[in-house]
Amino acid sequence: MKAHAYLRVSGKGQIEGDGFPRQLKAVREYAATHDLQIVRVFREEGVSGTTDSMDRPAWSELMTVLHANGVRTIVIERLDRLARDLMVQETIIADLQKNGFDLISVAEPDLMATDPTRILVRQMMGAVAQYEKSQIVLKLRGARLRKRVKEGRCEGRKPFGFYDGEDAVIERLKALRAAGMGFDRIAAQLNAEGLKTRTGKPWHGLVVNRILTGKKQKGE
Repeated sequence: MKAHAYLRVSGKGQIEGDGFPRQLKAVREYAATHDLQIVRVFREEGVSGTTDSMDRPAWSELMTVLHANGVRTIVIERLDRLARDLMVQETIIADLQKNGFDLISVAEPDLMATDPTRILVRQMMGAVAQYEKSQIVLKLRGARLRKRVKEGRCEGRKPFGFYDGEDAVIERLKALRAAGMGFDRIAAQLNAEGLKTRTGKPWHGLVVNRILTGKKQKGE
């Protein structure tokens, strides 16, 4: 049986780390022992597990491919690679079930089973993942506050739109998005118009995604 692999890391600093190799290794080992052929690997780079599916570039591409090429199975390393928000998790799973797609988690068997016990267990795991995410956020926030008290500063990078002239760019982004353009097409359009990011670099779909969805910017 053919399947696609879906991998995700939430931070840009994790893109070159162990996350992707570890996930891919687990998926390929599972595939080798379960008669699965991994046709394509989709990497979600620097996208939070609390982000809705429609705002995930790799997931959106994966859904388009699933609807087009006949492959109907997705393999992930574990449930929190799909989502760290219970509502996001269940919305994605419900959408997959509605379209007749199958989701296999290497770490959690029978993930898509519809019996009440399996659903309860899956939702409990999702709730734990969401709780762990919240704890990480709180710990980081506490560390920043302690540093600010100790050193008198710890402001971090200002979000896009903070500096003069950036509001106009955001309005242009919103207008293009409202016109039905995807993040990559918006980036290409901004580059064609000669607009630059804060650092003077060309636009990319991931940067557009983060600005429009309100995710924290890192270097754009």
